Amino acid sequence: MEKTLFAGAILLFGASISLTVGAERAAAQGPAGAGASAAAQESSRSLNPINWAKKDSRNSTDAPGSRSDVEKKLTPSLQAQGVLAANSTATDACATFTALAGCLAALHASHNLGVDFNCLRANMTGVHTSADVSGCKVADGEKSQALNKAIHQLKPDANTKQATKDAEQQAKDDLKGIGG
Repeated sequence: MEKTLFAGAILLFGASISLTVGAERAAAQGPAGAGASAAAQESSRSLNPINWAKKDSRNSTDAPGSRSDVEKKLTPSLQAQGVLAANSTATDACATFTALAGCLAALHASHNLGVDFNCLRANMTGVHTSADVSGCKVADGEKSQALNKAIHQLKPDANTKQATKDAEQQAKDDLKGIGG
């Protein structure tokens, strides 16, 4: 019985030393192995939700102060292209859009495909303005749609993928043309 008790004590002592040495090695590596402390520092910065949507307002065309300036610069160019009516402004046309690039793409798609801009705008924004949309195939409810879906609803026979791609590229070109 003494031998069994002695053997058990030695086994218990050996196990505790093994656990102590293993714990020291793990502590030396950090919380989750090598490099975890650096990763923990990086990830702690990205947990701040304010940083998720932070924009440099000086360079953003959708910043409140600069958007109206950009729209004023765009109006003559869009009118010259025939994309915007002579008696209309980009500010008025784009008022219901949250992103200026989306509005410009809608203007170009409307012009390229011969689709009523008011109908396209109503489908894309879900906002029904005082403009007459009685002849439009307006989306159900007041949900906004992507440009390609709005085009398909208004002109099902159009190549929506290519039309969307072309209109979005034209919108980017417009913004580059004025330095936006």
